[in-house]
Amino acid sequence: MIEIERKFLVTNDDFKQQAFRQNRIKQGYLSAVPERTVRVRIKGDRGFMTVKGVSSATGMSRFEWEKEISLEDANQLLLLCERGVIDKTRFEVKKGNHIYEIDEFYGENEGLVMAEIELNSENEPFEKPEWLGDEVTTDPRYYNSYLSTNPYKSWK
Repeated sequence: MIEIERKFLVTNDDFKQQAFRQNRIKQGYLSAVPERTVRVRIKGDRGFMTVKGVSSATGMSRFEWEKEISLEDANQLLLLCERGVIDKTRFEVKKGNHIYEIDEFYGENEGLVMAEIELNSENEPFEKPEWLGDEVTTDPRYYNSYLSTNPYKSWK
């Protein structure tokens, strides 16, 4: 289960009118070391546990395993997480043959809006909407696990 994705900053909120779905997400990390992250997430009224491996040299690919867990279990596991729970709304926008997931962050990460697109290969072409800004795929500061302990508002 290799996940291939690219990340971009978002330049304006035009994506909100194009979104076909949105969900509030709360997530924390049981382990946030670069070699493996173990994430607990509540998305809407559903719980998930995700394990991600280290990123490839390009920063676009990495192992990902995810399973749905009960909402009760997710809430209990969030209490065990490292400091810095992420709070965001995810908007989903279809563009061409792909779906962009745009995250608008709150709390200590307020002001950050980032889009991700999952691809079938690192070289797969995709349409870029007008609100898509600079690519940050290779910048580890934009990983949610990093943002949980080094919030966007504290960057200089």
